[in-house]
Amino acid sequence: MLGTIDPRPLNLVIPLKQARALHKHLGIESCGDLLRHYPRKYLHYGAGSELEGTREGDTISIIGRVIDTHFIPREGKPIYKITVDDGRYRIGATFFGSRFAMRALTEGKRVMLTGKLSFFRSAPQLQHPDFVLLDGPTQATGALKQLSHFGDLEEILSGREWLPLYPATSKVSTWTIMGAVHAVLKTLPKVEEPLGFTPIGYSSLNKAIREIHEPGPAGPDAARRRLKYEEASGIALVMAVRRADRLLEDATALPPVRGGQFDQLLGNLPFPLTDGQKQVLADITADMSRPRPMSRLLQGEVGSGKTIVSLLAMLQAVDNGSQCALLAPTEVLTMQHARSLQETALRAGLTTSVVALTGSMTAAQRQEAMLNIVSGQADIVVGTHALIQEGVEFFRLGLVVVDEQHRFGVEQRDALRAKGGEHPPHVLVMTATPIPRTMAITVFGDLEISTLRELPGGRKPIQSSVVPQFKSAWVERGWEKIREEAQAGRQAYIVCPRIDGDGGVLITAAMLSATEFADLEVGVLHGRMKGEDKDAVMKDFAAGAIDVLVSTTVIEVGVDVPNATVMMVRESEHFGVSQLHQLRGRVGRGGNQSLCLFHTLAEEESPAFERVCQVAATTDGFALAELDLRTRQEGDILGVNQSGSHRTLRLINLVDDYDIVQRAYDDAERFVEQHPQLARAAMEALMSTVPEEWEYLDKS
Repeated sequence: MLGTIDPRPLNLVIPLKQARALHKHLGIESCGDLLRHYPRKYLHYGAGSELEGTREGDTISIIGRVIDTHFIPREGKPIYKITVDDGRYRIGATFFGSRFAMRALTEGKRVMLTGKLSFFRSAPQLQHPDFVLLDGPTQATGALKQLSHFGDLEEILSGREWLPLYPATSKVSTWTIMGAVHAVLKTLPKVEEPLGFTPIGYSSLNKAIREIHEPGPAGPDAARRRLKYEEASGIALVMAVRRADRLLEDATALPPVRGGQFDQLLGNLPFPLTDGQKQVLADITADMSRPRPMSRLLQGEVGSGKTIVSLLAMLQAVDNGSQCALLAPTEVLTMQHARSLQETALRAGLTTSVVALTGSMTAAQRQEAMLNIVSGQADIVVGTHALIQEGVEFFRLGLVVVDEQHRFGVEQRDALRAKGGEHPPHVLVMTATPIPRTMAITVFGDLEISTLRELPGGRKPIQSSVVPQFKSAWVERGWEKIREEAQAGRQAYIVCPRIDGDGGVLITAAMLSATEFADLEVGVLHGRMKGEDKDAVMKDFAAGAIDVLVSTTVIEVGVDVPNATVMMVRESEHFGVSQLHQLRGRVGRGGNQSLCLFHTLAEEESPAFERVCQVAATTDGFALAELDLRTRQEGDILGVNQSGSHRTLRLINLVDDYDIVQRAYDDAERFVEQHPQLARAAMEALMSTVPEEWEYLDKS
């Protein structure tokens, strides 16, 4: 978020005990931290409870009016039952021996109840819930008494139609957070606009901060929308400044060279480029022709032809006397790229020199490769992380291509970029399946985007099916299908979620070798094998010496085996959406019809089963990326993490809030153009206040 909101230490505003608890259990130290701990939902009087999705045993809170009471005399603890109408449901509550509940909870009283949900004859019930009276003298029981640590209950709750419910822990309840927020807001100075103006069509930041926690009658929507915009603006501003800075950088222009190796390869391709490939290539060619560094993301379906586009881009650089570096995530893929690029060049009669550099090379091999690189004899250098290491120097690095960009951290990509010396190289990053972080960065416009959707001619879409363990006949049919493909001279992958134990690679391979595939050659591949052993297995599989390869996800980004036509992913519920799609892309690389079987142990109608079914239902990687984004969130898009466990963005949903993001993007672009010094100052202030969340930007 732009600007600093209330940096006061929390212990100066609320009682010390509660301040310490908020710090210990939620990491909240300042008033600003607390104000950025937004409600997860709201209770709205008269709007009804949100019981959909709740289960028996869940703790719920409701607001409603008592419409019926029933007293049951009993020796010891008499029973007192009430019925509360919340505007949608009638919910029963039972109290045991509570004289206070009998006196306070009379018909007509407005009340908030908090307790564990149960059902009696399908009707929702609460057993001995905590409650707070919302009419007349405000009184509370149980956990709700925690509100009284922060002032008078009546003052805190007076006039509220919306009550916020916060992300909480067993040690710090939502009511403690609500009371602390109320105390902070009472003494909060006016929050100034960080850029000096309120965006047209949005609430002021001051109003939004207050009303997201204590909404007026209209509710929190306007406040949430402004704060979503504020989240987007922070990132958009930094991205806009970065784009402006790139325009000031000098790169070596690498225009097309008539009659060069680019033209030679283009004229000798055994297949025509798709319309999408032609358009992407035109964009890349135009970018590289400018004396400004290209920064472009090429995203495309598995098998959509990104590799040939990247090779043509590299040849454009080579035609201009520049070198290219292709960064690949594994040694197996590095060697495949090197062989494939060299073979393609030789078939087209090109003189392009391709050199590989990996960590497992002998000292002599490494020395020879590095000599070729530094002398300029190597036109295209394909390597793993070894390319980034000290001592690797290029003669004239003009283009960096990063394959499967989500496998690399920002530091790694930028370290290679820095090897361009005084003039930064052009950069092309590629991904087969956008993942949440990639999509986030894409939405905010850090990179120019090119997209390949159509498959080259001859490629058939991969068929997919879910094979649940609870349908044993389907599992057996899966093994049978693999045998049929093998007997027809084709090959299969079986992917397992682990190496050891039940369902692991070792046990699965041994079982299948002894039973289902006793007459077939079964290979094993996993991450604990030595590099040379993994390479040997993949070479044998590529050569057709192995019928069925049982592997972990090390094949997710691996060599192309066009003869592999079927894959079974075991226990597919253990894999992410993008990972399943990436694995599926290992088959269907040739002209034969291919099949991917998603085996699962998940129960029918469970979220995991549904997710697997959704992956099987489409081969559209972009639709799956959106599904992945919804299920995993975008992660910390500004940090080095890819997972969604740490969210820099607390309110924005990058699928649903595209209009807000786009508005922030456009506004930031204009602000940087019109007020470059103010924009830079705002960015630097932002970076200095939250460095841990903005590491990604800081290191680029």
